[in-house]
Amino acid sequence: MKYNVEHAMPLMEFLLNKTQKKRNDIKKLLKFENIYVDGHIESYYAYPLQIGQVVEIQAKKGNQLLFSILYEDKELIVIDKPCGLLSEQTAGESEKTAYNIVKQYLKKNKENIYMVHRLDQYTSGILMFVKSKKLYDLLTHDWNHYVKIRGYIAIVEGKMKKSKGTIENYLTESKTQNVYITTKEKGKKAITHYKQIQTNKYYSMLEVYLDTGRKNQIRVHLSSLHHPIIGDDKYGAKTNPIKRLGLHAHELMFIHPITHKEMRFTSQTPESFQKLFKKG
Repeated sequence: MKYNVEHAMPLMEFLLNKTQKKRNDIKKLLKFENIYVDGHIESYYAYPLQIGQVVEIQAKKGNQLLFSILYEDKELIVIDKPCGLLSEQTAGESEKTAYNIVKQYLKKNKENIYMVHRLDQYTSGILMFVKSKKLYDLLTHDWNHYVKIRGYIAIVEGKMKKSKGTIENYLTESKTQNVYITTKEKGKKAITHYKQIQTNKYYSMLEVYLDTGRKNQIRVHLSSLHHPIIGDDKYGAKTNPIKRLGLHAHELMFIHPITHKEMRFTSQTPESFQKLFKKG
């Protein structure tokens, strides 16, 4: 969690205002060296902050967290999920999941946690949980009404014939958990918008935005254009140059159902994605 300093004040006062945490909880963060000011550890509660500085709350090495926290307040927690980590438990894994790790992280403050959306195990990026049952009910009841932007960065095989476009069809899932395109009568509508932002001889980097959030939607849609996502052998990829699925959730924006405030979160494109397009 990063916070920009807009007014000069002592560190403790700043953290109380920004995080809505209790004074004792902030003292523990300072004691265990979880507070950084402009990149250095700061444990003095009265440290005088200046305008323009950046304060960050960060888990130390050895902490149970396997990811960065992009944002947290009394109602939300937004993480940067790494590739390979499950969003929630499966039949084969219940402990090492984003949901369980965040639940344990919040346990000390006796806070609840609710999952409002998911990312595939091998998709990295923005994953949001809520701490309020009321907020959970409102968001999940009308997710598409409140969520305005769901953006991804995808690396696909080959050069795109069209630099931008929209894919709209119907998807369903087989008994073997493969998602495929079907008829209107048998499937659920799925709409994906894409725009090419970088390309070379072998790969293209796309910015992708969703109007719907079907399982494996981006993977199936891009594969249907004969440009599967790199590392996605399930949907036809032949290459895996970065040893992971080339899909990253980089932007999420929604209108808070209670406060009506616009909430927008971003995550940097992984360096391994960028390296594919560096010359030399």
